[in-house]
Amino acid sequence: MVVPELRAWRAARPHVVRVARTVKPHVARVTQAVRPRPVQFTTPQLTAVAATVGLALAAGAVAAAGPWDSTGQRTAERDWAASREGEGVADHGHTSATSRKSPQPAPSAASVLAGLGGSTSTVPAPAEKALADVLDPLLDNAVLGATRTAVVVDVATGKRLYSKNADEVQIPASTTKIATAVAALTAPGPDHRLQTRTVLEPDTKEVVLVGGGDPTLTARKDAEGWASLRTLADETATALKARHMDRVTLSYDTSLYAGPALHPIGVNENIAQVTALMVDEARLDDSTSGTAGRALDPAADAARKFAELLHDKGIKTTSPGPSKATSRSQALASVSSPPLSALVERMLTNSDNDIAEALARQVALASDEQPSFEGDAKAIYAQLKKLGLPLSGVDFADGSGLNRADRLSADLLTALLAKAGDPAHPELRTVLTGLPIAGFTGTLSTRYTDDPTATGVVRAKTGTLTGVNTLAGTVVDTDGRLLAFAFLTSDEAHPPNALEARAALDHTATALATCGCR
Repeated sequence: MVVPELRAWRAARPHVVRVARTVKPHVARVTQAVRPRPVQFTTPQLTAVAATVGLALAAGAVAAAGPWDSTGQRTAERDWAASREGEGVADHGHTSATSRKSPQPAPSAASVLAGLGGSTSTVPAPAEKALADVLDPLLDNAVLGATRTAVVVDVATGKRLYSKNADEVQIPASTTKIATAVAALTAPGPDHRLQTRTVLEPDTKEVVLVGGGDPTLTARKDAEGWASLRTLADETATALKARHMDRVTLSYDTSLYAGPALHPIGVNENIAQVTALMVDEARLDDSTSGTAGRALDPAADAARKFAELLHDKGIKTTSPGPSKATSRSQALASVSSPPLSALVERMLTNSDNDIAEALARQVALASDEQPSFEGDAKAIYAQLKKLGLPLSGVDFADGSGLNRADRLSADLLTALLAKAGDPAHPELRTVLTGLPIAGFTGTLSTRYTDDPTATGVVRAKTGTLTGVNTLAGTVVDTDGRLLAFAFLTSDEAHPPNALEARAALDHTATALATCGCR
């Protein structure tokens, strides 16, 4: 008897094969790393870790039909969880921002839902005085610079457990992305998708490539779940041939956005011009995250690549130029991004500035504000105000945190994280799941690797500008309470050593993980 494959398995199989190939070379090496330094975790922490692995495995078949991140930010925990069946710890592969250095023995990241269920509701939160006794000396470290603000809250209750100048606003750097994420998941929402399309102007042979603001649109052969420019070209060519057309005038439309495209920091390898049409974030290399040289005109670059793809399909085009699709245009083809929730995860994990600014534009469009840096700022503020978040003194200047005019408080950042963990707001949950995991993913992949007590337990968004070092995220303490924290430090007059400041912040977050604080 032949048993047919289940549809879910057919969808999942390519990803399972990829996981196996990713894990196999590293199992022996990581297993050796585990032996010399056994780590003692509390039962609540191990319970939270087990919950994370169980949830990841249970979600595997369902998630296989959805987007899989080429940078590893969505696959990291699933790959690791799949590898645990008799294999030991995995390091999630070596793509994008994932570290090649294996972390010391540690569990996977604690469940972002830990502390919200009944099992931890009977466990008391850390005592405020005991917590202050632990954190005060660490935050008084001179390497952090002259200004330091901090807040720790219990996510289950929202109660503030620790504060140090909580309401004082500072330059937040990339922790601004937490606010952008919450705003985007509120409006337009987690299920919204960004569409890139082609249209044919009536009674002409003009094809217009219309940008929908998707910075994850890719021209790579393996799109890995992201919207594919190749697919769009294939489908456009098919539609044109059905109309007996093999030679067209090609134009491109970026009219969705308004205002300056160049970020106020100027030309910079951290971000491309913010335009409604770009491919692979206008990167001039094969990278998918981090700094890279960028095309000076991302939209024109995308249109040129599209013309080449059409040519490969037998459609000749003119040299593409800017235009605007009319309301009378006829649809040819379209491709859509994964849901905004997936873009939020990738943005947070890799601190992706291009995605951050694109999401900010979408918040503006959904809020009836002009999709520009100025309009984005107004829209983000308005959406957070609707959620009842503390905004005293807060000022947004962009969505990425690259602008030093941004001002956020530790109080707001922890309130954002607590709101994302609120069962009443499941639409915000990817704010927590997208946070980099200490020693494993994104901007924390090379941090905490020598600290087994925090590796996989601390999840946090990093922030770094000259003279500014910030960290905001979640951690499960030794009693199993899920705590949200925000540490903002700066000294513009005498910028501290960035490596020393980051290490001090990491040590402070580790203290939360190891503190029962009774």
